[in-house]
Amino acid sequence: METTAQVDQLLASAEPSIRYKVRVGVLGESESSRGIRSLRREIRASPRVAALLAGRASDGRLLRGRHVYQKWQGAHWVMAALADLGFPPGDRDLAPIRDQLLDAWLAPQFYDEFECSSKAKAYSRDGVPVMHGRHRRCASQQGNALYAIVTLGLADERTDALVERLLHWQWPDGGWNCDKDPGADSSSFMETLTPLRGLAAFARESGDATVGTAVSRAASVFLERQLFKRRSTGTVIRDEFVRLHYPLYWHYDILGGLKVMAEAGFIHDRRCSAALERLAGKQLPDGGFPAEARHYKTSRTIALGVDAVDWGGTSKRVANPWVTADALSVLAAAEMASA
Repeated sequence: METTAQVDQLLASAEPSIRYKVRVGVLGESESSRGIRSLRREIRASPRVAALLAGRASDGRLLRGRHVYQKWQGAHWVMAALADLGFPPGDRDLAPIRDQLLDAWLAPQFYDEFECSSKAKAYSRDGVPVMHGRHRRCASQQGNALYAIVTLGLADERTDALVERLLHWQWPDGGWNCDKDPGADSSSFMETLTPLRGLAAFARESGDATVGTAVSRAASVFLERQLFKRRSTGTVIRDEFVRLHYPLYWHYDILGGLKVMAEAGFIHDRRCSAALERLAGKQLPDGGFPAEARHYKTSRTIALGVDAVDWGGTSKRVANPWVTADALSVLAAAEMASA
């Protein structure tokens, strides 16, 4: 893969997170090296991180909107972004925000489950509806929180409760789904990706075999569909799945799927091949990759779908550095796995 010029360009980026992604993900530099530790301290002090964390309360909490899930500036999304950016782990300054996430996603309503037979009844009260033995829960919320907390080195005894909830809600086919239609019997890509990512991170840190088994089951939801194809016809499940975005938030595309397959140790699986080929086919003549669509608007206001920072433009002909850094990292991981 001829990407030298693009890698050199990314290594000259003013964004330390871009340099971090390339040095670790593409060039294979050790996370424990002195240079990477120094770079992660630079990430912590970067203008992007300052913008993400702006306006914290005196007690360290991040209060934006009415809930931590305020899209896309609430504490939930900020912590997920920091984890993906390479923010240094173990920073106790983030503990108050971690506690916000744990308070939100371990609230009593997530332990209150009830049997129901219709969509109307499922929406009639708080709690977790159960239909035909399947918990109809937006597990991407607990999954993203678990990923962020573990990756940022802030796990405590309550983190285990996030894991317990995810395992409790896992569907027979290995994933999760919040669809309140009683006839829905297959897991959702969008509700399964971040639980898979979070549980994989937890399994790496803890070595917990039970969680490792749950990770394998969740990965099968994607692998059985080659990350973007219907099992019945081999056609693309959704056009959105084969367009590149950054950030994904709770959405799904093949780049996000391949990132998580690499993190979870499944990038070598031959069922990733079609998605890898599809991704490689999007490489531009200069070696970069475009953001073909996006899920956010940029503004200083707090409003639905608004992010506090700009993650680069969308174009079919101009590379986006965030998409490029992730795409090159995924392709490098696949090459290493096949060597």
